[in-house]
Amino acid sequence: MAVTAGQVKELRERTGLGMMECKKALVETDGDIELAIENLRKSGQAKAAKKAGRIAAEGAVIAKVSADGKTAILLEVNSETDFVARDANFTNFAGKVADRVLASRETDIAKLLELPFDDGSADSIETTRQALVQKIGENIQVRRAYVVESKDGIVGAYVHSGKIGVLAALKGGNDELGKDVCMHIAASNPLVVTSEQVDQGTLAKEREIYTAQAADSGKPAEIIAKMVEGRISKFLKEVSLVDQPFVKDPDTTVGKLVQKAGATVLSFIRIEVGEGIEKEEVDFAAEVAAAARSQ
Repeated sequence: MAVTAGQVKELRERTGLGMMECKKALVETDGDIELAIENLRKSGQAKAAKKAGRIAAEGAVIAKVSADGKTAILLEVNSETDFVARDANFTNFAGKVADRVLASRETDIAKLLELPFDDGSADSIETTRQALVQKIGENIQVRRAYVVESKDGIVGAYVHSGKIGVLAALKGGNDELGKDVCMHIAASNPLVVTSEQVDQGTLAKEREIYTAQAADSGKPAEIIAKMVEGRISKFLKEVSLVDQPFVKDPDTTVGKLVQKAGATVLSFIRIEVGEGIEKEEVDFAAEVAAAARSQ
């Protein structure tokens, strides 16, 4: 019996599993949705799907660099708790997925999950993830991946406590310089490499804010204009990597540090675990009070 798109859609809605898993389950049961659900429950996949609705805002960032130092990747894998993020099963899984990203250069998460977990393995990254959810009992998600390359230099990489990850592409330079630049980016969180890269929309907002603040000073318009431009100049230096004082030697800037080594910073990526994920706020007092009222 041929499996229809409607049957796959219904099974996906009822289990929360991916299209390929649902199609495979339906093929094995000749289109019997109820039997497919039963089989998925027995295999634990349906249970894993239920956990997928729980918020996973903890986890780890992993960086991997190619042997020639010209390519590096960042990967974020999430869990529900920091405790699980330190579990060996979780770290082994995340490390293997990072190896896959470096080998394949694949950053599309849907496509990445379809790749074999190991060379020659029948299990994909996704099926391995589902098995890990079953074993650990938490929602585990491969969230995002980045690849950075530098043909004329190196890519520096640095991960701080497994929570902040940075890659920096340099023209010229060496591994030590790359790591120093990445450590600085992790600590200082610049927005751009140079001030020219700050978009006009951001500058317009800053000007608007500074103008409103200066207006309360009662100073003449021409003085206010100079005050605003002074604040804008300071803002640009604060958010531009090359203008920031180097964290390991505040007497020099990152730009001067890199220039002295005969190198140039081309680009960088900085990510933090869980950034942008809305965490669920639990009011335990209200929870206990509600439980007490229900008794």
